[in-house]
Amino acid sequence: MPTVNVYNIAKKKVGTVELDDAVFGAPVREHLFYEMVRYQRNKARSGNHATKGRAQVSGGGKKPWRQKGTGRARQGSTRSPHWAGGGVVHGPIPRSHAHDLTKKARRAALVCALSARCAEEALTIFDAFELEGIKTKGFVAVLKAFEIEDLLLVLPEANDTVSRSARNLPGVTVLPVAGLNVLDILKHKNLAITKDAVERITARFKKNAPAAPAEAAPKKRAPRKKKADAGAEVQGG
Repeated sequence: MPTVNVYNIAKKKVGTVELDDAVFGAPVREHLFYEMVRYQRNKARSGNHATKGRAQVSGGGKKPWRQKGTGRARQGSTRSPHWAGGGVVHGPIPRSHAHDLTKKARRAALVCALSARCAEEALTIFDAFELEGIKTKGFVAVLKAFEIEDLLLVLPEANDTVSRSARNLPGVTVLPVAGLNVLDILKHKNLAITKDAVERITARFKKNAPAAPAEAAPKKRAPRKKKADAGAEVQGG
């Protein structure tokens, strides 16, 4: 298990913590990042793009001119697709862009993202992250102490004081454990997690880990029946 130093917000070492290899020391499979980021981005799309077809454009109910005798091409409506202001052929319609990704793949992608930041030594563990009040300069002081400009901070639960202190800082995101996701981890170069949040993340993966299959008891084979000797047949007489 990797051992990481634990700091307070003043960058003073206050202890160490052992991280679970199953969560912070797994092999990094980068193809899962592509699949998960695509899954998150497509799921977040509103899908409200729309155009009007010939039937939805208002007007155009009257035939522009008579069928014959004008020397011009015959027309039935001024809302045909080849007219300016007419309908659109096969245009986009409102729909969902979400697609399926297995739960096992989503969990593996998150573990790989956490393991990647740990392997890059871009992971910082805080004993706690508490500010005296809603002050941006208080959060900036912590960033300067650790010489960090780009940061994703993960807290055990939503903290309004910390979130509002950091919301005006470009390149800084504050999330609770419940909102931890692959896209935000990859968007930021540095990851900081409080000690309590580490325990919750580890417990979350341990809780949802698939149970090991129980060993099946060896089956007892029934004794084989001996074949009757050919000489034991009933004699005719």
